[in-house]
Amino acid sequence: MIKHIVMWRLKDVACGNDRKTNAYLIKEKLLALQGRIPGMIAIEAGVDFSCSGSSCDVALYSQFVDRKALAEYQVHPEHENVKSFIGEVSEERRIVDYEV
Repeated sequence: MIKHIVMWRLKDVACGNDRKTNAYLIKEKLLALQGRIPGMIAIEAGVDFSCSGSSCDVALYSQFVDRKALAEYQVHPEHENVKSFIGEVSEERRIVDYEV
């Protein structure tokens, strides 16, 4: 099983929205992928409430059956649409993929 974790820091304003609005839009868009991506076992997304200097704004936790499923997720058209929006509103991204 593969665990895929991503965290983003967002721009203060992007796409006509403030940071908080975009954070919730990202969460909504990511969670809408549930059941739509072959090989995806689970997906969670959350918006940070601590607002500390070292926190990110949005976190994604997802699980895939194997590395092939993760690779297919990366280029899946529905994921590409979400990635496009996130790319417009984020300023920093951190990622960890690991196998258990």
